Amino acid sequence: MKHFWILLFLFSLSLQAQFQINGIVKESTTNKPLPFATITSNDGLNTVTDVDGKFNILSKKILNSFTVSYLGFTPTKVVIEKNKNYYAVFLSQKRSDLNEVLIANENPALAIIKKAIENKNSNDPQKKLNNFEFKSYNKLIVTANPDSISERTDSVFIKKPIGIVFKKIDSANYKFKEIVTKQHLFQTEKVSQFQFGGHKLKETILGTKMAGFKQPIYEIIGFNLQSFSIYDSSYELFETKYNSPIAKDAFHDYSYKLLDTVLINGRNSYMVYFKNKKKRKASGLEGVLYIDQNSYAISKAIMRIKGVLDISGIHDFKYIAEENIWFPIRKTFKIIKGKNDDDIKILGGTIQFDGDVEKDFKPRKKTATDYAYLLSETENFDINYNIPIEIKKSHISIEIQDDAINKPESFWKTYRKDSLDIRDKKTYLALDSIAIKKRIESRIRFGRKIVNGYLPMGYVDLDLRRIFRYNNYEGFRLGIGGTTSEQFSKIYRIEGYTAYGTKDGEFKYNLGVAARVGKFSNSWIGASYTDDVREIASTLYSVEKRPFKLYDPRPINISTFYNYVSWKTYIETKIIPKTESKWELTHSAIEPKFNYTYNLDGTLYTHYVMTTAMVSLQWNPFSDYMQTPIGRIEVEKRFPKFTFQYTQSLPKIANNDFEFSKIDFKTEYEKKYLNGQKTNLLLEAGYALGDVPLTHLYNTSPNNITKETVIQRITFAGRNSFETMYFNEFFSSEFVYFQLKHGFKRVTLFQKVKPSLVLVSRMAWGNLQKPEQHIGLDYKTLDKGYFESGIELNQILNGLGLTAFYRYGPNGLPKFEDNIAIKLSFVFNLGL
Repeated sequence: MKHFWILLFLFSLSLQAQFQINGIVKESTTNKPLPFATITSNDGLNTVTDVDGKFNILSKKILNSFTVSYLGFTPTKVVIEKNKNYYAVFLSQKRSDLNEVLIANENPALAIIKKAIENKNSNDPQKKLNNFEFKSYNKLIVTANPDSISERTDSVFIKKPIGIVFKKIDSANYKFKEIVTKQHLFQTEKVSQFQFGGHKLKETILGTKMAGFKQPIYEIIGFNLQSFSIYDSSYELFETKYNSPIAKDAFHDYSYKLLDTVLINGRNSYMVYFKNKKKRKASGLEGVLYIDQNSYAISKAIMRIKGVLDISGIHDFKYIAEENIWFPIRKTFKIIKGKNDDDIKILGGTIQFDGDVEKDFKPRKKTATDYAYLLSETENFDINYNIPIEIKKSHISIEIQDDAINKPESFWKTYRKDSLDIRDKKTYLALDSIAIKKRIESRIRFGRKIVNGYLPMGYVDLDLRRIFRYNNYEGFRLGIGGTTSEQFSKIYRIEGYTAYGTKDGEFKYNLGVAARVGKFSNSWIGASYTDDVREIASTLYSVEKRPFKLYDPRPINISTFYNYVSWKTYIETKIIPKTESKWELTHSAIEPKFNYTYNLDGTLYTHYVMTTAMVSLQWNPFSDYMQTPIGRIEVEKRFPKFTFQYTQSLPKIANNDFEFSKIDFKTEYEKKYLNGQKTNLLLEAGYALGDVPLTHLYNTSPNNITKETVIQRITFAGRNSFETMYFNEFFSSEFVYFQLKHGFKRVTLFQKVKPSLVLVSRMAWGNLQKPEQHIGLDYKTLDKGYFESGIELNQILNGLGLTAFYRYGPNGLPKFEDNIAIKLSFVFNLGL
C-alpha cells in the first residue's frame, strides 16, 4: 500500500531533542555558502553542513561550543549563547593547505578517488569476506519539529460583491502543533538478521511492529530507502539509481574536491566532496566520502539529492583491524520537502512544493505539514564473519518469520538501542486506539481488494471486471462473477462467472475449483469449465493477471470472435525462484463466429477441436521478493521483466484435429524519473509452427475501424495497440513488435487542465505461412513492416485525453487522411 505510505508522510510529526541549534556557514569575502563544512561540538559530536551550507545540531546534552572547519579556511570556534538557536558562521581563507594531500599538477581529490576505485574489491565486505551475518534494529518515524510550527490561528476572508467577508477561523497549524507535541503520527520498528554468502544477501525479519496495526503493512517494511553497499557500481536512494561516485566511470559524471581530514575510529580519513557535473534543474547525486588514508576504504559516506525532495542517506562504518576492513554499522535516511514549482507525485501521492527561487518568485504560504520529514535509523550489531553460514531460501531477499508480529515487549527491550520515550509510547497507544476506532486495518484490506478488481462481500469477493463490458459482437455484456475469499478458506477456492450479450443473445459462463498444495510457493492445482467467446488471433499470456480497469476501451470496436467450450486442468506455482508459472492441459471445441473456413489438405473446417498442453512463465530476475506470513510480495519491481509461453497440441488425444506449436515471448522495461518523466520499452514476438487456424494466429493488436473520414474513426485508444491499423487488416504466423513510449511530467495549462504528454512509436514485422489455408477474410501480411508514431495528451480533464497517430512506411495508405488516427484516451489513476 504505497499510497498509504505517502499519506503518512504528508500528515506526520515530530522528533524532539532536548538541545538544538541551527545555522549556516559562509565564506567571509564572497558571502557564498560552504557545503559540507565540518561541525564539531564540545562533546565530540561531528556533523557537516548541507549543500546550502546549513547545519543542524541535535544533542541530549547542553552544548557550550562548536568548531567549524573547512579545507583552505581558518577553523572558527563558536561559543553557544543562552537563548540563541541560530548562528551564522563566516570562515576566512588561508594560504596553506594540507601538505600530505598535495599532488603536483593534479587535483588531490581525483588522486584519492582513483585510489578508492582501484581498491574497491579489497575494501568491499561483500568481496573481501567469504560470508558474514549480523543483526540490526531499525526505527522509522514520520515527524516534524513542533518548534518550527506557528501555533497562531488565522482568520479566513473571502471576496464578495459587498466587500471582504469573514468566513472562518483556520486553526490547522495550532491543532497540528498540539498533536505533534504529544506524539508522533507514525512509527514502526523491526529487528532483522542479515546473512551474506554465495554473493547473495538475505534479510530475515525476526520481529516487527507498526503503530496502529496488528498486522503490519508489509510493503512499508520491505521498502528499500537506500543501498546496503556503498561499493556497488550504482547507488540507490529512494527508488532512484545513480551512478556511484566510486564507479569505474565516475569521473565522467562527478567532480571532486578535497574538504578536510578527520579522525574516525582513531584512523585518519580524507573528506572528499563530490557533485554531479551536469548542470540541470533537477539536481543529481552529491555528498561527501570519508576515505581511509591508508587503505582507501570508505569510512563514512553522506549521499544527498536536493531538488523536488531533499533526500539524504548516511552510512557509518566500524574499522575491524584483524581484517583491515570497514564494516557498515549504521544507516540513516531522511527525506524532507524540497523546492519545485510544480506538485510532484511520489509513491502515488501528491506533495506540494515551492518554486525555484527566482527574482519574481513569490512563495506560497507554508502549512504545518511543510515541516514534516521522514527519518529512518538502523543500527547493526552482533557482527560475525568468515564462519560457516547456511542461508535458507536465498532467492528470497526478505523473509518475515511467522511469529515476527507477535513478539513480547521483552524482545523489544533486548534489541532497542534506547528505550522508548514518553512520546514514542503515546504514539503506539494513540494510533492503536485510532486504528480500532476507525477500523483502519479492515479499510486497508478492503482497499487492497478494490484496487485489484474485487469487492469483498464476506465469504465471496465479487469480480468487478465481470459486471459490464461492450463489444461489437456481443453488444452490452452484462454479468456477475467472483471467487471465494480467505474467510471461506485459505486452502480451497471456488470461482466462476456468468454473462449475457444483448446483441448475440447468448449466455457465457465459467466454473472452477482449486486447492492450495504449497504455502511457501503459493502453489495451486485446479480445474475449470468455460463456455465463452474470445477475439480472434489475440495473444493472452495465461500467467499474467489482468489489471483492473473501470473501463477497457479497445474491445468496443471488435466484431470478430470465436466461441470456445473448454475443459482445463492446471497447476500455478511460484516454486521456481523469481518466477510465476502456470501449467495447463486444455481440451476445447472451437467455432469461429465470422465467415471463415480452414482448409487443411483439402479438408474444410468451420469448427474444430484442440487438445493442448501449455506452460506460461513470467520471470523477473532483477526484482526483489519478500516472503510474508500471508504470501510472497514483489517489493522491488525492477526491469526488464520477461514472459514466455509455449503451447503444444497433443495429436490423437481427445479428438484433437491439428498438430502445431506456438512460442510467445514478451519483455518489458520501464524507467521512472524523480521529476515525473517515464520511459517504457516493450518487445513482443510470436512464432506458430504447423497447422494453425486463423483464430489462433497473431493480429498484432489493431485498433482502427473502417470508416470514410478521420472524424468517423474517432474512438477510444488502447494501451499498446496499433491505433492506425484496421481490424482484421493483417495476420501473421510469426511476428515481432516493438514499442517506445516516453512520458513527460504533467503541464499546467489552466487551473484544472493538466495534460500529460507522451511520445509513442510502434513498429512490427511479420509473415504468414500457408496463407492458402485461410478462407473467408481478406487480409495482408507484415513482411514489409508496419510503422506508426504519435502523441498522447492524457488526463487533460477528469481522466479524459486526446491522442493522434500517423501511419507511414511501406504499409502507408495512398490517401493522407487514411493514415491518421485520432482517439480519445481515458486514464483512471488509482494512486498505486
